[in-house]
Amino acid sequence: MPLSVPPAPAPALRSVLAALGSPTAVRGARTPALRAAQGPTSAELPLPVHELDHVTATGTSPTRLTGWRFLIRCGEHAVAAADTMLTPDGWAFSHFCEGPYIASAELALRHAESMPKPYQPRLLSVPELYMLTLWLHADCTDDGASGPLAPTDLLVPLAPAPPGIAAHRPHRAADLLPVLTHRLTPAPLLGSPA
Repeated sequence: MPLSVPPAPAPALRSVLAALGSPTAVRGARTPALRAAQGPTSAELPLPVHELDHVTATGTSPTRLTGWRFLIRCGEHAVAAADTMLTPDGWAFSHFCEGPYIASAELALRHAESMPKPYQPRLLSVPELYMLTLWLHADCTDDGASGPLAPTDLLVPLAPAPPGIAAHRPHRAADLLPVLTHRLTPAPLLGSPA
């Protein structure tokens, strides 16, 4: 089934297109692949980026929208991503980035498109674990900016995933969140009672 990609806010897209059209922004980016791109580039597949402020086993921790990420395509593949952020004046370009998460996101999205059920793709950042996941939200009618993380939503950890968590394997949120809480449990101090 095709993914139900929510439309990005128009100012976010305009700010990314303006940055792509600016030789100064592209040359100044710390993304060698974008600077070396041969041919036209395009901003595609806008994904809302949500952050999970605190991981709990129940999954009731709220998420908050922190930005929109666009894959920057040149030819057949994404070579970078462009992030936007919300400012007091509205959505604005933040920065270009590249690295393993770009190819990992493309792979996870291709797998998600072949699933029998439609999903709304989002990105979910878990800063406590330095982890980024593709969040496949089951309610395709949400606007991308809202909608809670439901227990039945799928989370697909992107590579590199934290140790012990398989990248590119879809997990129900209700199943993955308890595993993540164990990753955050502090180890006992030496000499302290167990």
